[in-house]
Amino acid sequence: MSLTSVTDAYDAVIVGSGPNGLSAAIRLALEGLHVKVFEASDTIGGGMRTKELIQAGFHHDVCSAIHPMAISSPFLKKLPLDQYGLRWIHPDYAAAHPLDDEPAAILSHDLHETAFKLEKDEKRYKSIVTPLVENWDELTKDFLGPLGLPKNPLKMASFGFKGLQPASLYRKRFKTERAQALFAGLAAHSMLPLSSFATSAIGLVFFGTAHTGGWPLPEGGSQSIAGAMASYLKNLGGEIETDMKIERLDQLPESKAVLFDLTPFQVMDIVGDAFPASYVRKLKKFRYGPGAFKIDYILKEPVPWRDPECKKAGTVHLGGTFDEVAESEKQMAGGGHPDKPFVLVAQQSIFDKSRTPDNRHTLWAYCHVPNASTVNMTAAIERQIERFAPGFRDVIEKRRIMNTLDFQLYNSNYVGGDINGGSQDVRQLFSRPVSFTSPYATPANGIYFCSSSTPPGGGVHGMCGYHAATHALKQEFGIAGSDLKFTI
Repeated sequence: MSLTSVTDAYDAVIVGSGPNGLSAAIRLALEGLHVKVFEASDTIGGGMRTKELIQAGFHHDVCSAIHPMAISSPFLKKLPLDQYGLRWIHPDYAAAHPLDDEPAAILSHDLHETAFKLEKDEKRYKSIVTPLVENWDELTKDFLGPLGLPKNPLKMASFGFKGLQPASLYRKRFKTERAQALFAGLAAHSMLPLSSFATSAIGLVFFGTAHTGGWPLPEGGSQSIAGAMASYLKNLGGEIETDMKIERLDQLPESKAVLFDLTPFQVMDIVGDAFPASYVRKLKKFRYGPGAFKIDYILKEPVPWRDPECKKAGTVHLGGTFDEVAESEKQMAGGGHPDKPFVLVAQQSIFDKSRTPDNRHTLWAYCHVPNASTVNMTAAIERQIERFAPGFRDVIEKRRIMNTLDFQLYNSNYVGGDINGGSQDVRQLFSRPVSFTSPYATPANGIYFCSSSTPPGGGVHGMCGYHAATHALKQEFGIAGSDLKFTI
């Protein structure tokens, strides 16, 4: 199925219609180039798809659900996506982190409210997070891109010194169990042991997103982001063709540049001998990260959280104390399957009535597991939810699970269930897939990576695609400009 007419030659083609593929296409089209996107699935979106997974009328986000990085993206927030149907919904709280014997830690949109609710850590929280929020726009342009000379060296150096620390060390900046637990839940989004370098950066970034753009969900589901981006691209003259799986370069029409919103293993298969053997050897060393085990639910009623403040949060982090979350992620990284996993929960239907046809609710929950794991984590996830929401099992009407192999079948980019396009540890944070000096280019003329396997990595922010397209514009078309100074 083609969304627009087909022609024989293009300035550039993009393989893959995830957030980065669509961002790359839009960036190129904004310069007046003729671009086309090819998508293997019957629907666009990659990690932004929403489907009726369990029953007609119940809309579940297949992968991404809550979008702090989309609203913070220096590229996406410049696009007029609201004019193409995208509507953001902001829950009362960005996130909640319940504990067993005291009130939940709350991440509010308001910095002062969050600090106040942390009580004895109020002043510490303000001292840590206020500088980050005050310099947010400048910092995001630096850390959401490839490694290079920062545009704001002093501010970035200050952030980098803090962010490079393991979360297990940085936790000492907080004194209370609640503040440390809240930080653990944010840092654990890294899908790394909290003793790993740079895990503090993830926690700090999510603090910053909460108090700047927030942690919104798109009305109607994550597919709404893809739909708005596709409509905008079409308005710019771009084309998209779905149900078109690219397996060889000769399937693609003539163009000056090909940008792959795919991970290294898929690109190697497609490109074949176009890559020199030395580069292929380097790509084969690319390391994929942990996988995800996910459950989608239809509930008779909302989750019966013990702490009612959790009902006001779009995202709920379940794992208990910092030490418990750290132990869970340590076991997972070592190839284990913890009895008490760190569980991420999104309760979209509380805030978006379009997700269900009646008064029932959807729920989205997942935990981290070793790459390619086939262990069923349903019981462990539901024990963690029941721990903080007694009676949860009684409100379950239907469930659908996805293990790591299900994720890979759904999207071949999710190798072994890795939803981040490769491990994001400090060794592979910027030098992904191979080089940190020119991560988007390849030795083959006109062929580029634009996926989350390039900096700044996973997340619905489109910045991998933006930077890849900017590099291709300069190399292939002689169009300079890498500081987001383009005309909408």
